[in-house]
Amino acid sequence: MTEKIEDTKNILAETHGRVELLTLNRAKSRNSLSESVIDQLTAELHRIAQTKTTRVVVLASTGTVFSAGHDLKELESHRQDADGGRAFYERVFAKCSALMQAIANLPQPVIACVQGVATAAGCQLVATCDLAVAADNSRFATPGVDIGLFCSTPMVALSRNVSSKHAMEILLTGELISAEHAHRIGLVNRVVEAGKELEVSLALAEKIAQKSGRALRTGKKAFYEQAHLPLNEAYDYASKIMVDNLLDLDAKEGICAFLEKRHPNWQDD
Repeated sequence: MTEKIEDTKNILAETHGRVELLTLNRAKSRNSLSESVIDQLTAELHRIAQTKTTRVVVLASTGTVFSAGHDLKELESHRQDADGGRAFYERVFAKCSALMQAIANLPQPVIACVQGVATAAGCQLVATCDLAVAADNSRFATPGVDIGLFCSTPMVALSRNVSSKHAMEILLTGELISAEHAHRIGLVNRVVEAGKELEVSLALAEKIAQKSGRALRTGKKAFYEQAHLPLNEAYDYASKIMVDNLLDLDAKEGICAFLEKRHPNWQDD
């Protein structure tokens, strides 16, 4: 069942059962991340974070471009400010960084559904999501270096998703890479026939949404918390999480259902 929740100028939000679909809706501006778009998308994520009935989020776009990154026209317009734009630039990059962290900190997994190109902060958005499904004609780049603006903030997400040498090549050359190459280096999970990316993304989201909401929230948080800990600290942390998780109502139900060869009836949402 699909239910329209909200239509805004820049973000469309729909619910598909336990899956929330958020769609960037600035096709004429190549779905660039203006300050307004950043604010609205962040607000949607904060709303979803409080909604336990939503287990997975899919982030998609209208038009032929996933996102071209920051709105350069908006950035340039503030060069006429008294401070040359510094205050605005500081504000918009702080907001963008907060948006990316809101995705990482969201209790629910987020799947990027990519069509067309994802460049600069648009590529950052893909790298920040927990999973990514890409159309086979999609392409990715961090081309800031071509205009004298190194993609330093996209670098944060990119360097945490692919190896250092792959990340540096993308950042230093600014060249577009194919969906297949993005898949090989781990930037995206799946490459599908163009036009089927939303269908596949929603199907993947629905598969994940069948799991325990409590387990999904616990697992996503633990994944990022342990990732940068020393090995012994990571195991200590994960062991504690495992024990706490084992004592949850859903773990008890899931184990009983497995032993009794039946589908679990999740209770701890």
